[in-house]
Amino acid sequence: MAKLILTRHGQSLWNAENKFTGWVDVPLSEMGRAEATIASCKLKDYRVQVCFTSMLFRAIETAIIILTEVDDICGGKIPIIKHDIDDADWHGWDQYKGDPTQELPVYTVPALDERYYGELQGLNKAETVAKFGQEQVQLWRRSYDIAPPGGESLADTVKRTVPFFRDRIMKHLMTGDNVLIAAHGNSLRSIIKQLENLSEEEIVKVELGTAIPIVYEIDGEGQVTDKVILN
Repeated sequence: MAKLILTRHGQSLWNAENKFTGWVDVPLSEMGRAEATIASCKLKDYRVQVCFTSMLFRAIETAIIILTEVDDICGGKIPIIKHDIDDADWHGWDQYKGDPTQELPVYTVPALDERYYGELQGLNKAETVAKFGQEQVQLWRRSYDIAPPGGESLADTVKRTVPFFRDRIMKHLMTGDNVLIAAHGNSLRSIIKQLENLSEEEIVKVELGTAIPIVYEIDGEGQVTDKVILN
């Protein structure tokens, strides 16, 4: 059976400062890079054939650390980043077809980006609570279909993340490929909701630690047969 490995990115510099990040492209902190290295060690007995990340550097950085700190995870192959961008000015990077016998593709896709936090991006979370109140901020952060000002709700994130997972990633799993997804709390919640058939009320209660791998076994019909959290 195929393995699906989900991991939220390691701690970012704005996680460390307790800020809303969303689509702001903030790198990992020193602790975040260490967390990704620890995740790699936890996954030393797994082999990955293909990796997907968001377009945001903290997710890409986490994926590359996981795939390169322990050589066996890639089965001796070299990770090659594939930018899934339909842009005539992208300098032909998409023209290289690659060598599947030597390289492991790492696809960076906007469908896996974090939930867009709109006007909250860059604000300190504690200061935002002081300004708007705990109840309002909790609604913005943890309700299913209430978006922060100018941003996305979790329901909005599901609408872009789940179709990509179903149409692109699930095809790899159903043909037996082991897949690593390094993404974000809300894009991963979207996938977990689909995988585990969770209700709207259940999924908003799911907490994901930074760089804690979750490994699902997926059968040929695309159904989950086992789940392990590598704390």
